[in-house]
Amino acid sequence: MDNRTTYSSMLFSASTLPWLLTLSLIMMLLSACGGEEPDPRLSFTERDRDVPAFDADSAYQFTAAQVAFGPRNPGSQGHHLTRDYLAEKLGEYAGRQAVYVQPFTHTGYAGETYDMSNIIAAFRPDLGDRIMLLAHWDTRPRAERDPDPARRNEPIPGADDGGSGVGVLLELARIFRDHPPPIGVDILLFDGEDYGREGDLEYYFLGSRYWSNNPPVPGYRPRFGILLDMVGAGDAVFPREGFSMQYAPRLVDEVWRIAREMGHDDLFLDEKGSSIADDHWIINRKTGIPTINIIHHKPPRPFQTDVSFPEYWHTHADDMDIIATETLQAVGDVLLELIYNRIR
Repeated sequence: MDNRTTYSSMLFSASTLPWLLTLSLIMMLLSACGGEEPDPRLSFTERDRDVPAFDADSAYQFTAAQVAFGPRNPGSQGHHLTRDYLAEKLGEYAGRQAVYVQPFTHTGYAGETYDMSNIIAAFRPDLGDRIMLLAHWDTRPRAERDPDPARRNEPIPGADDGGSGVGVLLELARIFRDHPPPIGVDILLFDGEDYGREGDLEYYFLGSRYWSNNPPVPGYRPRFGILLDMVGAGDAVFPREGFSMQYAPRLVDEVWRIAREMGHDDLFLDEKGSSIADDHWIINRKTGIPTINIIHHKPPRPFQTDVSFPEYWHTHADDMDIIATETLQAVGDVLLELIYNRIR
């Protein structure tokens, strides 16, 4: 409840109450008659279709493969090796001609130039009706939250922060190959999401900024997008992220409804989360494509202004020890149900 509204209502005398009730009724009728129609592209219903099974062990191995290359911060050997690995795996599942590596460069804090790449794979390219699934594949070049001050300038492993979302999407790509989805699906893996220093948002989300400003397909307009960021930890919780609720509340409602029906409401919390600047924030603002974020963070406490991320966030503890197949399974199951059985 808005305390300001409650306080303001106390200022009206009893004599104004009938007039206020009449005005409220008129406004409700006008809203019902002239309200904006819901976007049918964000309408969902059960379709009684078969839904393929998600293999969390496979998603775990895809995550581990990325971590094995070492940190994927721009300019590193791990970054170069992982780019080639991801393009190869997506080419294996979507077909090489359905994969596009979008190169771009970025000038770093010390004036150095980094070669970066967004990696895009199209499934069912024959269909014009499409959705997009997103994650970032780079890792943070510094661990400023690490308890060891001597290691705070070293890049992090990024098993969850980057790796887990990509791991889930690679497993989905494998499934899409074997079970073509009923709608076109584009997987977008963004580079440079985590490059910036704390407090400097202009140097974050580099890949999604570049993609939004330089769309490979002019006029690209999918129904919606879903971003996965930190979706693999054993202690993960996913409240309803604030910008997601602002830009695509009906999509959030459906995803969280599916999770509840599947018994994952202990993971997908029916609570409002923080508003987190992330790749989806850039896409919503720059392209208008309604995009939500499934991201591990704790629901904010009253009057809390900062985001409460897990303790391993931006530290060297973000390694494979924190990844749980149970969490990967829940996220994969929810997405497959949405894609194969709920989209109208």
